[in-house]
Amino acid sequence: MRPAAGLPPAIANQLQEDAVTSLKTTPLTTWHEDHGARMVPFAGYTMPVQYEGVLAEHAAVRERVGLFDITHMGEVYVGGPDAEQWISGLITNRIDGIAPGKVVYTTMCNERGGCLDDMLVYRLDGERWLIVMNAANHAKIAAWLRSHLPPRGVTLDDASDRTGLIAVQGPDSRELMGRLGQLRSAAAAIAALEFYTHFRSAGPGGEWIVSRTGYTGEHGYELYLPVSDMLPVWQELVAKGGDLGVAPIGLAARDTLRFEAGYCLYGHELSEDWTPLEAGVGWAVKLKKPGGFIGSEALAALKAAGLPRRLLGLEVLGGPLAREGSPVLAGERKVGHVTSGTFAPTLARKLAIALVDAAYAEADLTVDVRGKRLATRPVALPFLAARVKGDPRAERTQSW
Repeated sequence: MRPAAGLPPAIANQLQEDAVTSLKTTPLTTWHEDHGARMVPFAGYTMPVQYEGVLAEHAAVRERVGLFDITHMGEVYVGGPDAEQWISGLITNRIDGIAPGKVVYTTMCNERGGCLDDMLVYRLDGERWLIVMNAANHAKIAAWLRSHLPPRGVTLDDASDRTGLIAVQGPDSRELMGRLGQLRSAAAAIAALEFYTHFRSAGPGGEWIVSRTGYTGEHGYELYLPVSDMLPVWQELVAKGGDLGVAPIGLAARDTLRFEAGYCLYGHELSEDWTPLEAGVGWAVKLKKPGGFIGSEALAALKAAGLPRRLLGLEVLGGPLAREGSPVLAGERKVGHVTSGTFAPTLARKLAIALVDAAYAEADLTVDVRGKRLATRPVALPFLAARVKGDPRAERTQSW
C-alpha cells in the first residue's frame, strides 16, 4: 500500500487513524488491485482511494456513471413488534407510520445532543427495518443499539460482514442499472423509484435491496446484496457500462463529490462535540415528534437559547486551499474552524465548510492557512445546486 500523501484531508486523516494490520477486505479487493487502484487503509478496511485520478473520477460521476465499492458501511437489521417505537426513540427524524419501501435520513445523538452518527433507516416491511451507518462508527453504533435494547419486543442482527454494497451514481445510472440481468424484470420498478425509496428483489445469494440513494448529489442507486453476489454483479456493471463510460470511483472522488453536494462527513461536519442543529441538518431533527428521542431535551434547550455555532460555506480568495482545522477569524479573533476544504472540480473554485460562532456568521471572515491570512466570501450551502429531485438538502429551511 502506498502512503496517503496528497489526498484530500478528509480521507488522509482517517487513513492515519487506521491500523495498517488486521485490515478487512471486501469481495472486490483483488479486482481493485488488479485494475490499478491505489489501496489504502480506511475505517478498518483496505479500500481503493483512486484509480485514474480524482478529477477524472469526479467528472465520470457528474457527467456519466461511476461505481463505488462501499462494502465497509455498517448494516444492522432490526425486527419485532416494538421495533418502530424503539428506533424512533433513538433517532432525531420521524419514522412513525412510514410505509414499507421508504428510506429516512437521520442522525443519532447522545444525551447531550452531540451527534453519534448520521445514517439511513429503511422500512423493509411491517416489523423489519435496516439501519445503515458510517463505516468508522459501525462498532460504536452497534454497541449503542445493543446497550439500549429492551428485554423483549426488538431483535438486532448485525449483517455488516455478510452484506456487500455497490453505489451506482451519475446521470446514466438508471440506464446501467436496467442492464443488470438479475434486475431485467424490475426495469419498471427501477424507473419508478423516487429519491429515498427502495424495493427488494431475489438474487442468486439471497435478498437484494435496490435503493434510490447516494452520496454524490447525482441521480443514483445503492445496491445491498450478499457478499457472494458482489464480484459477479460488479463485473457485469463494468462490462455492460462500457458504452456509457462507466468508471470505478475511489474514496478521494467520493469526498469531493459529497463536498460539492453538501453532504456531511462524520468527524468533519458532524461530531459528538456539536449538535446536528449546528451542523446544518436541522431538517432531520423533529423535536416535536411523539415520545421524543435521546438528546431531544438538550437540543430543545439549545434551540431555545439560540444556536451558538453555524455551519457556513466559504470561497477562499487566493492562496492555497483552506484545509480541515484551519482557523477562521473575524479580525484578530478566532471564531471557528474549517471542517472540510478542497478544490471543487465541478465549480472550479477553492471552497470550504466552516463551523463558526453564530454571532460572527455574517462578519467578514478570513482563514489562517499555515500562517497566511486569506480573505473569503460567503457561499450558500450546498455549493452545487441539488440535481436530485426530492433531495432534502435542497430545502435549506430548518424544520425542527
